[in-house]
Amino acid sequence: MINVIWISLLLIGIAVGAATGNMEGITRGILRGAENGVSVSLGLISILVFWLGIMKIAEDAGLVQMLSKLLRPLARFLYPSVPPDHPAMGSILANMSANILGLGNAATPLGLKAMQQLQELNPEPHRASDAMCTLLAINTASLTIIPATVIAIRMQYDAKSPTDIVGATIVATFLGTLTAIVLDRFFRARERRKRGIP
Repeated sequence: MINVIWISLLLIGIAVGAATGNMEGITRGILRGAENGVSVSLGLISILVFWLGIMKIAEDAGLVQMLSKLLRPLARFLYPSVPPDHPAMGSILANMSANILGLGNAATPLGLKAMQQLQELNPEPHRASDAMCTLLAINTASLTIIPATVIAIRMQYDAKSPTDIVGATIVATFLGTLTAIVLDRFFRARERRKRGIP
């Protein structure tokens, strides 16, 4: 569906440009966007490599495992249908830890792996389970302490203090995560009532 939306926007833009005689502007915009995409990507590589290296050191030092242990009671509350010793719980904890440390790129494959493992536990494979919906909501909102990617972008564009956003990021992502949990529980309870499940 998202592909259809993007292609539609692209085709509408080209049609409007052709109708208004501004194809040169569209061509310039496309080339400038591609140039900016490459320069932003190259700038992000260095900071992401740095943070991934820090994460590897933290993992080897046991920080990620310690964070996972701290998050385990919260994860058991959020995912009551997932057995504590199931591999999905480990993937969920690793995903939560990576998101909290601001490593969205590292968290994505962990989230996908957790989703595949949750599908194995799903009694209705054609329908997302409660745990899958919770994972999606929390992963999307995700409390973040170190917004590494945003700091990298701010550094690339010569911000005077790229880390100024850390406090605001913590507050915003905390409120987003709290809202995701509340809405997840609300809609879960409503769906259970609708289906007559106690």
